[in-house]
Amino acid sequence: MKFLVDAQLPLQLVRWMRGQGHDAVHTKDLPEGNRTEDQEINRISQREERTVVTKDADFVDTLLLQQTPHRLLLISTGNISNAELLKLVEDNHDSIVSALQHAAFVELGQSSLIVHR
Repeated sequence: MKFLVDAQLPLQLVRWMRGQGHDAVHTKDLPEGNRTEDQEINRISQREERTVVTKDADFVDTLLLQQTPHRLLLISTGNISNAELLKLVEDNHDSIVSALQHAAFVELGQSSLIVHR
């Protein structure tokens, strides 16, 4: 699976995803780095068929109104440590991947995984 991880999420998440065999990039790796605008992130996501991984709820609006990004994994945990975030993604990895194969919008909270259809 291909992922594009937004600026407010740690680079460790990208490294972990790569370790699981995914093609993952962080906005820091893009030409504009972490200053890459949401519209450009959406264009890259569409062009490269990447799932945007973000805490930014603005992407929900563009998905619902413009059908972009390609797919969206919204992290809606509030403020948690990077270690807690990585553990949460690790614990839910198989369910996340499965859900993203069937839905364009998946939301990961501290206690649930919601598949929006």
